[in-house]
Amino acid sequence: MTVLPTPELDDRRFEDLVDEAKRLIRQRCPEWSDDSPTDPGITLVEAFAFMMDQMITRLNDVPDRLYAKFLDLIGLRMLPPVAARTELTFWSTTPVTGPPLTVYEGTTVATMPGEDDTVITFRTEEDVSMVAAELTAVLTRAGVSGGHYVHDYRPGHGLSAPFAAFSQVPQPDDELLFGLRQPAQRCAVRIEFDGQVDGVGVVPQSPPLAWEAWTGGGWSVCDVSEDTTGGLNRSGHIVVHLPAGHTTAVRSGVAAAWLRVRVLPADGTAPTYATSPVVHGLGVATVGATAPGTHAELLGPEILGEAEGVSGQRMQLPFRPVLLSYGEPVLETADSASTQDWKIWKRVDDFASSGPEDRHYGLDPVAGEVLFGPAVRQPGGTVRRYGATPRVGALVRIRDLALGGGSAGNVPAGALRSLTSSIPFVGAVENRSPGRGGADGETLTEALARGPVMLRSSQRAVTAEDFEILAHAAAPELARARCLPAHDVPSGVRLLVVPTAAGGPALRLEHLVPAEDTLRRVAQRLDAARLVGTSVMVEPPLYRGVTVVARVTAVRHREPAEVRLAVEEALQSYLDPLPGGGPDGRGWPFGRSVLVGEVFALVQRVPGVDVVSDVRLFTANPVTGERGQETTRIDLAANSLVISYDHQVRVETRS
Repeated sequence: MTVLPTPELDDRRFEDLVDEAKRLIRQRCPEWSDDSPTDPGITLVEAFAFMMDQMITRLNDVPDRLYAKFLDLIGLRMLPPVAARTELTFWSTTPVTGPPLTVYEGTTVATMPGEDDTVITFRTEEDVSMVAAELTAVLTRAGVSGGHYVHDYRPGHGLSAPFAAFSQVPQPDDELLFGLRQPAQRCAVRIEFDGQVDGVGVVPQSPPLAWEAWTGGGWSVCDVSEDTTGGLNRSGHIVVHLPAGHTTAVRSGVAAAWLRVRVLPADGTAPTYATSPVVHGLGVATVGATAPGTHAELLGPEILGEAEGVSGQRMQLPFRPVLLSYGEPVLETADSASTQDWKIWKRVDDFASSGPEDRHYGLDPVAGEVLFGPAVRQPGGTVRRYGATPRVGALVRIRDLALGGGSAGNVPAGALRSLTSSIPFVGAVENRSPGRGGADGETLTEALARGPVMLRSSQRAVTAEDFEILAHAAAPELARARCLPAHDVPSGVRLLVVPTAAGGPALRLEHLVPAEDTLRRVAQRLDAARLVGTSVMVEPPLYRGVTVVARVTAVRHREPAEVRLAVEEALQSYLDPLPGGGPDGRGWPFGRSVLVGEVFALVQRVPGVDVVSDVRLFTANPVTGERGQETTRIDLAANSLVISYDHQVRVETRS
């Protein structure tokens, strides 16, 4: 059984109290010049300080249970868990050619059972439809300044003649455009490519191409999950995932829902096209669709019981804790079970602004309790009700109650592969990106530690610590928050936020980008708590990729592969921005430099390493992979963190 640490409610002692009294005497009564122990007034000060010291000692002996009740009186509430989110891609058994194939909101998918038979379940947040994708037009354009050229393409007959996809020598921003008869929002579209290529010269695994879809306000980048053409380098197919805002537009007099592939400028790290691919045939078909999913379970209407007709009644929920980050639960009351006249009540954080007729209720998501407004006796003897009270015997029910959440939902990519129920013409499902944002609920120990900070800040953001504490309260899924002055904005502060993510070798830069909903909630909370005139910018840190190249010798009788893995894991853990990593286990400190000497010492301490022959340090762009020059020190700005990128470890054995 875990024993909670005994908190110090007041850490002042006798000497502190006497010194504080003398300081106040000098401020408020400067004519009192003698503060020696022989002065009668100082004797009285010491006597009162002695009695106060005894009171503080007794106060610090108050049991933890009473301490928790004190914090409850000032409004401290434990933070509930937060559900992880990801994108769920449903694949059809055959290409969609007829009516749309819809996967409805509430469809559940799960991981395969683990060693302990644990299954993680996700639920789709909205309907998504696989609409038939029919190619109606094909255009090409040479660069930004060139005009579109319309090729002769007839649905059902194909191309009348082969053509070059780009310029004879492809240039940056050359385009090949596909016109679809209707938008295919959130659909996975498979493009069949039949072409002849002669010495293109690109790297098939990373061709200099960008697939983009027209979304009304501009071109949005599309994700490519499969490319058997090697970047239009041979006949095959490409699976492109279109965004939610895909819509129609007119290009060169042709109205269609446009998808394009564009040539990217050369970055010097890989070869680009020498000649253009020649297109002999094209085809388009919808093979899947993607819907947002959440690690949550939504319950139907649950009867909580009958109202007693008194103010301040509490009713226990059947399950806890409750996910408030997923959606708003709906509380309803009815005078009898036979009536269909259910009245909806609105959830509020407190009843301070609730009138006697306002159907408001409170919800403690951790304790799993519904609370109706209290009645408070006024100084004149009257009683004021804060919020309406259900009638005696009225039925109370709640629906759309979400359960689940927690860090268990931060599953790796590809973990969600099981459909919990069959869907016609849907053969498979997968999460192409990992689950992100899941956080466990606050423990009692964590809440007790947060209490003094909450009392000191009074829910106002004044100090840097206030901003960080309020950010964590608004978005529990944050792993870290750091407040810094914004020197480029007068009276501005910059709050850097790092979301919870699965660490280790699978950690990527995109996993450390906070969701828009997280940024919105933090910004709204700080906007309400900031001082007038203070500007607050909420954003992720600036991440610097770090690559370590090391050569070591393993101790005798140790497998080189085992030693290499141990060294790579040590580097990943050391150069990790998330809690659990870094030099002190709290994540890499903001703005802390990376020194080659410290990395050398780290590698030397890895079990199985006998001699460290060489350690080299490089900066790396975590987006493009471009590596900088070798250095012995990587300095970081105050708003920067490091992230490991492609460490190279060579292990030698003794002869």
